[in-house]
Amino acid sequence: MSATKSKYTEVPTLSLKNYISGTDDERAQFVDALFEGLKYYGFIILKDHPISIDLLDKAYALSKQLFDLPTETKNAYQAGDQRGYIPFGKEVAVGSEAPDLKEFWHVGRDLPEGHKFKTDYPDNVWLREISEFKETISALYTALDGVGETMLEALTLPLEVPKTYFKDMNQDGNNILRLLHYPPLREGADPKSIRAAAHGDINLMTVLVAAEGAGLELLDRDGKWLPVETDKNNLIVDAGDMMSRLTNEVIPATIHRVVNPDDGQNISRYSMPYFIHPNPEATLSCIPSCKGEKPPKPDINAQDFLIQRLKDIGLM
Repeated sequence: MSATKSKYTEVPTLSLKNYISGTDDERAQFVDALFEGLKYYGFIILKDHPISIDLLDKAYALSKQLFDLPTETKNAYQAGDQRGYIPFGKEVAVGSEAPDLKEFWHVGRDLPEGHKFKTDYPDNVWLREISEFKETISALYTALDGVGETMLEALTLPLEVPKTYFKDMNQDGNNILRLLHYPPLREGADPKSIRAAAHGDINLMTVLVAAEGAGLELLDRDGKWLPVETDKNNLIVDAGDMMSRLTNEVIPATIHRVVNPDDGQNISRYSMPYFIHPNPEATLSCIPSCKGEKPPKPDINAQDFLIQRLKDIGLM
């Protein structure tokens, strides 16, 4: 397999309903467009998904309330970068000279006592100041988890792996929901900083609730920066470094960034990406159909890979 010139002239928009409940032809067309879109752009846009608009709106409203809290209140919820509040200026993209202009909150998978991965995942931290925060954000986590599982299942056919390949790898996986806030640019900010410097995601796949506010751009295979814009109720899906490694770069991890606002548009931007990671027992090993002529990277434990990458960006 190899990435070739795409038949699409822009990031494709797909109807998830066509895969979930469509005809055989509609499902096949969805799978083909998903694979093609990820191979060439690393991104696709998803409409007609099953997540309720009321849930998305409520989650955004609560996220705004969270980041409007006093800094000292938010700082009391710092819990080691993998859960709870991560302050403004903490994350630095690999190769960047300055920190990103953002603050965020992490929610991970809740596991019962005695679960074999319990000691690998930190406990979640929940706000006491905002009612319904835990209930709403937990519901969004579960909903995005379901969409992510469906998207990974749809990739198994073109990759020629069993239908449960990604489901087994991601069973009780270390998935993270990030509530993101890019505040208005401050006077005197480091001129080398942007809201999110160019980077590829670490994980298998990211399911991003379309942000309130523009700025997301991807670097296409021709080296051009393209804006990624869609209705705020849609989802944006992109592939990460772990997927790139599994597919021997047949599906590359697309570089993307969030640029600073134009003059007159210096307002907050909010975003909610859901990062899908394998569980700590999973191994990142090249999928046989993707070996081709290019030598694949050696096998590596998914948790070891994740830890090293988190260290690289200052989150561990």
